Amino acid sequence: MATTPTTIPVASTEPSDGSVRGRAIRLGLLGSILILAGGLGAGATLRHDPLLSNTVLGIWRYGHGKMLATFTLYTGVALLVWAWIMLARAIKANLVDTSGVVRAVVAWTAPLVLAPPLFTKDPYIYLAQGALANAGFDPYTDGPSRLLGPMSENVAEVWLHTPSPYGPLFIILIKSVVAVTGTNILLGVVLIRLLMLSGLALVCAALPGLCRHLGGKPAMALWLVAANPLVLIHLVAGAHNDLLMIGLLCSGTLFVLNRQHALGLALVGAAFAVKATAAVALPFLVWVWMAHRRDSSRIGSFAITAGLGAAIVVAVFGGFTLLAGVDLGWIGALDGNVIVDLWLSLPTVAGKLASSLLGIFVDVDAFEVVQAVRLGGWAVLAGVVGWLWWKSREGGPTAIRNAAFALLATVLLSSVTFAWYFSWPLVLAAAFAIPTKRVALVGGLSVLLILFTFPNGDTIQGNWGMVAVAVAASAFAGVKLLCALQNDAQPH
Repeated sequence: MATTPTTIPVASTEPSDGSVRGRAIRLGLLGSILILAGGLGAGATLRHDPLLSNTVLGIWRYGHGKMLATFTLYTGVALLVWAWIMLARAIKANLVDTSGVVRAVVAWTAPLVLAPPLFTKDPYIYLAQGALANAGFDPYTDGPSRLLGPMSENVAEVWLHTPSPYGPLFIILIKSVVAVTGTNILLGVVLIRLLMLSGLALVCAALPGLCRHLGGKPAMALWLVAANPLVLIHLVAGAHNDLLMIGLLCSGTLFVLNRQHALGLALVGAAFAVKATAAVALPFLVWVWMAHRRDSSRIGSFAITAGLGAAIVVAVFGGFTLLAGVDLGWIGALDGNVIVDLWLSLPTVAGKLASSLLGIFVDVDAFEVVQAVRLGGWAVLAGVVGWLWWKSREGGPTAIRNAAFALLATVLLSSVTFAWYFSWPLVLAAAFAIPTKRVALVGGLSVLLILFTFPNGDTIQGNWGMVAVAVAASAFAGVKLLCALQNDAQPH
């Protein structure tokens, strides 16, 4: 009698979706926890911190304790970046989908919610501006120096006399935060961060839809923006209002592509009411709307579409202005940060180089030279944005791609550029199919931008040792990411 051979099941050696995602999430979560722990001593902590001042834990902020806190924080950053690269490789191998990326974003974000401001002191400025408005001062005229006590003592000295350059919607939000938290700055920072996290939620909700229109892979787009350590560290841990702005911009762009034009432009108008930069994208969205129309006259169609778009944005912005009880004084405050000279701004770098070269032959006022070159930068920016806009007449993906380039030009050619500004073009560009080498380049530059600022908010400019470390770490991360994305083997 013949016997039927039995088949012995063999366990698969291929990693599962859950195991790969789980390892990356756990590593990134550990990194975020270390960033939180290190940030309590090395971050932009309060001058009089009720958690650490006058307690035994205060050693975490001084001497060897602060050195250990700094080491802990940077170790956390390294682990978070490594987890991000692991996640990219898993996405490339189709082991992690959009829901997996969102789970990673949630896990990596959670510890950062409770951190002090990291790599910036801006949340203290926000709270001071809210306190100014609630005290009856005009935040578009008065700086935080008008206040006394903890609401102004934690603001960086360079910004003490600087009015707010932010839109009326953001003034409403920070007024509401201060109305709830009063002078409890720790609670105020956490509440601002939670409000800004609504922008991250909007990005996670809108990016997959943008990818359907623009050709990108949703999981990779979310990885490139929402899970990016640059966004998590600078926008989430830094609690910058740019996070809310890019969330509204991303959502509004999706609605316009979905032919819900009025709602889309209203959302981008709301982004403009948070931070003026969002206005750069508005003219490009007009072309998208116009391409959806069926008018026989192109000139007439443009006039109607542009008129309707302008009316929607003006109505939204005007409504928030009335609710905030302010005027248009933010326009005059937009140049308040020209006192800062960061290397990330091309006109600023060019101006400093020009003043140094001219100084060899003649006596020059370095500041005046930098200002002159910056003025030229604005002229070049206007020409670049105008050219990109005119090349976007067919609407559709071309207009959105050129809007992303226009935002990138705005970042590079503005008089002052901070590291997190690069999230502006990234949120739209990520929805396209980006070649692997460019993704790796973006990843490497993201690491460089993270490290461009010290955890307490000071810049690394002039610290050539730290500059060398940042460049080396950026190059290493970019190469590792390129290898991860080009390797067809399954993640280990």
